[in-house]
This record gives sequence, structure tokens and C-alpha cells, in this order.
Amino acid sequence: MNYGDVDAAITTLKPWFGDRLSVALVVRQQHGKDTTFHPVMAPDAVVFPESVDEVRRIVHVCADLRVPIVPFGSGTSCEGHISALHGGICIDMSRLQSIRAVRVDDLDATVEAGVTRKALNAQLRDTGLHFPIDPGADASIGGMVSTRASGTNAVRYGTMREQVLGLEVILPDGSLVHTGNRARKSAAGYDLTHLFVGSEGTLGIVTAVTLKLHALPEHIAAATCAFPDLALAVQTVIQTIQAGVPIGRVELLDATQVEAVNRYSKMGLVVAPTLLFEFHGSPGAVRDQIELVKDIAEANRGCQFTWAERPEDRSRLWKARHDIWWANMALRPGSQGLPTDVCVPISELASNILAAQEEVRQANLIAPICGHVGDGNFHLCFVVDADDADEMARVERVNRRMIERALDSGGTCTGEHGIGYGKIEFLRRETGDAFALHRKIKQAFDPAGIMNPGKIVGDLSKAAAT
Repeated sequence: MNYGDVDAAITTLKPWFGDRLSVALVVRQQHGKDTTFHPVMAPDAVVFPESVDEVRRIVHVCADLRVPIVPFGSGTSCEGHISALHGGICIDMSRLQSIRAVRVDDLDATVEAGVTRKALNAQLRDTGLHFPIDPGADASIGGMVSTRASGTNAVRYGTMREQVLGLEVILPDGSLVHTGNRARKSAAGYDLTHLFVGSEGTLGIVTAVTLKLHALPEHIAAATCAFPDLALAVQTVIQTIQAGVPIGRVELLDATQVEAVNRYSKMGLVVAPTLLFEFHGSPGAVRDQIELVKDIAEANRGCQFTWAERPEDRSRLWKARHDIWWANMALRPGSQGLPTDVCVPISELASNILAAQEEVRQANLIAPICGHVGDGNFHLCFVVDADDADEMARVERVNRRMIERALDSGGTCTGEHGIGYGKIEFLRRETGDAFALHRKIKQAFDPAGIMNPGKIVGDLSKAAAT
């Protein structure tokens, strides 16, 4: 794909944006690196619009000059989504922070793309409602739409896909479209809303989102339980779901992960495979859920089953879970992280996790395991020396085999992190002949190939078979 004159785009945009357009190396590097080991691939300039009209102005200029555009939310993605593979203009959406409307009676809200999930929930604090999707980082809502984010609450509330009612999107030619509406269901035409959800900025730039909200549970309790091995912990999860227990969250930590959490967050968990539960409902219903899950856990040799209802105790537990990334990096100071992400049918979960754990051991790597196991999603977090070629080769082998096993099990190469440019090969294998259809969709929306080029389907100039 031949791209146009980025210097001309910068020259055109500079009088409009002034010091909100930066070509400073440090700013560009900050916007060309995600939270993982992927190398810095900086854009040629970063622009900070403060309105939808300003975003459209940037896109119009880039479209006219055929200059690549890389949308940027909060920079917390994992698969190189924000890497400027072909340079170009990065559009930082963080200043679009308006919460346009909260409709308590309808349980929905419309927010601009730069609003973060924590900011939205702070605004909702006195309404009795909340937005439940909680990836580990305080991601922006626009970024969460683009990567089809998930998190610890997915077993109860689903992923970002289930929360989006409608979108405001700027297309690659600069036109503004609205998809969806505020109705809870619709059979009207193609589902364009959910085509954009998970499109990683390759089809357009999300500027505003209409979201479903949910009532805060009447009562919440959390619990932890340790197990002698991973298989028994996973079996407990499977049996809990099969029993119809409406758990709010269930997370798995292997022994290495528990040790990292204990060190970093000053927790006192038993160093063994551990499940973290959260139960929602009336006080009586929560007690019944806890007793049933406790019985299931004990039948699988679970021990140290402890639970807490005080908000401060629950918050401490889940903060430790959300701080796992930093806990893992602290296991090896100066290291970098490579977080993996696969999702399999729940019946295949134990075999996939155990195989991955054994391969980590045989490869002499550090890679704690955690997962949103209620929906079959788990992660290895490799803690690596990215400059050690032999170590990185071992990491690549273990990661590849883990993904291939997931696909062979009827699973997916990514449950929530997305494709970026890091998993294009695996998406091609997963989708088979339908990969060509992915490319046709990209071509239809973005024939010039300027919108976050090189992500999901690769570069349009390359043959589909490559």
C-alpha cells in the first residue's frame, strides 16, 4: 500500500491544533508502545482533538492525503493495536470525555470515547447503577469497544459486545455515522454496531457509545478457596456452572500467580492453585450460593474456603487481582511482559491449562497463569528478557502450541485481547476461508487502507494467501 505525504498532513493540521499536535519524540514513542513487549513503533505526529468535529477534520485531511491513522485510547492494549506500523498520524481520543446522558429509567448511558470505565462508574455512583465490564486497566470506553474488551465480570454480564446498544463512528473518508439505537433488540438490517465492536480501529474511529447499565447487586460477598492441583480447581468451576449458581465472578490463579500476588499486594493467600469467587444477590441468596459452592469445592478437596462481605475486604481482594500485571513484573525486576489470551469450551479448560503449565516448566520459563475460567478464558503472562533471543524463541514455541491446542479444542486464539498485528497468523487459521471475507470487509470500509493499517487482516496490498 502506497501512502501519502505525512509532512503535508502535519503542515495542514498544525495551524488548527497548535500545541495539541506534537511531533516530540517522547510523545510519539509513548503513543507507539502498548503495555507489552512489542517494540516501539511511533507515529509521525500525535494530535489531541477535543471534539468530534476536530476528529473529523483530522480524518478528512488524512483521507485526502492518504496518510495512515492510528486511533489511541489509553494505550493499555496487548497485541500491538496502537503500533504505527506505517507511521502516520495518531489520534489521541483521551480528551473526548463528555458523559452525554445517563438515563436511569432506561438503564443506559451515552458517553464519548475518551471516558474511562472508572470515570463512568464514579458518575453512576448515586444512581444505583453500574457499568460492569472491567478489564484490568482503567481503559477508555472507545478502546474497550474497539478491542471487544472483557474482564472478571464476563461470566455474569458478558463482554463488551453485549453492552453496546449503538455507536457514533467516523469512517475513513471522514463521514459521521450512527449505528444502532436505544432499543434492547432490533431486527433492522445488518448489525453494523457489532461489526465495529472488536474492529480495533481498522474500519473507523468510535467517538461515542451508547451502553447498557446494570443495577448494583443488593448484596455482594467474595470468597477464596485453595486446591491441591489445577485440575480440581477447574473441575469445581465446571460443576458450579453446571449447578446453575449465578456467580458474579470466578477467577483462577495458579501457585506461581498466587505467590506473585502475595508479594506485591501483601496478601496472605495459600500458595496453591486458587479460585476467587464473587456472589451477587439478596443476602439469603448469596448465603445459599456460598454454601453450595463450598460443598462443591470441598468435594474437590478444596480447603481454606474463606469469604468476606465488607466492601473494603472485597475491594482489596479484587484490586490484588487487577494488579496481577504489576505483580508479575515484580517477580523479575527489569523484565517485560507478554500476556497471552486464549478461550476454549469449558470442558476443555483443564487439559489446556495443564498442558500449557507443563510446557512452561519444560521450557524453564516464568509464566504465571490466571484466567476468567467461568467462560473458559485463561492467560499465561510470560515474564521475559526480550533481548534474550533463546528465551524469546522458547516463549514463542510455548505460546504457539498453547494457541494451536486451543484451536484444536474448538476454541479461539483470543478471548479478549484481540488480534492487533500479533495474532494475524492465528486468526487466518481460526477463520479458514472466512479470512478472505474479513479482508473484503476491510476493503469495503477502507479502500485506501489508511485506518490502523496492518492490524487484524494485515496490509491490504498483500495477497490474501500470504
